[in-house]
Amino acid sequence: MSPPVKVIGAFGSPFSHRVEAALRLKGVPYELILEDLSTKSELLLKSNPVHKKVPVLLHGDRAVCESLVIVEYIDEAFDGPPLLPADPYDRAMTRFWVDFMENKCSMPFWLAHWTEGEVRGRFVKEAKENLALLEAQLKGKRFFGGDTAGYLDIAACALSPWLSVIEEVTGVTLVDDDEYPELCRWAKEYASDEALKQCIPDRDELVAYFNVNKERYKMFANAMAQQ
Repeated sequence: MSPPVKVIGAFGSPFSHRVEAALRLKGVPYELILEDLSTKSELLLKSNPVHKKVPVLLHGDRAVCESLVIVEYIDEAFDGPPLLPADPYDRAMTRFWVDFMENKCSMPFWLAHWTEGEVRGRFVKEAKENLALLEAQLKGKRFFGGDTAGYLDIAACALSPWLSVIEEVTGVTLVDDDEYPELCRWAKEYASDEALKQCIPDRDELVAYFNVNKERYKMFANAMAQQ
């Protein structure tokens, strides 16, 4: 019998969603353990003593940390549809674009929503340039991974249900149908996928969550922008 699979996550976290999405796409049953990040549990601190963050995948007595590391582990450890391409070049290109999202896109994208004034304008420009590159990767494809969602789609999950929520809460719109039609179409495909939609948080609850944390996110963003 396969060891039980558990996910230590947090509500509203796209990083936690990545792990659930990978498990859903692979057809792996799991138990979700939601953390209160204001009072981190002993289980979380024991399972991720280095970063003390969610998500953590528990596979029997093994703990795997960091969302994208976990997604690759899930792809290799469990049967089911592959999340990464079989061809070495295609795998390398997938990892390249995931790295682009993580290290080039995510920071200006976040700061474009939560900063203000001239600072915001600078990050909006950078974020839009990055989004145009992602838009080009979707030409002629249903998902980044082709006909079915895969590793790159999971990595980009914040551009689907989270994006419209953050735009509503902040009043900042970066992605629209006129400028980024492929990304908008992809976002709808992602949110309506039979496997993925089972682990997407309720939209009204997400809006409430981000409204409650709005001032904290602004404070963090302004501090980050000054670094």
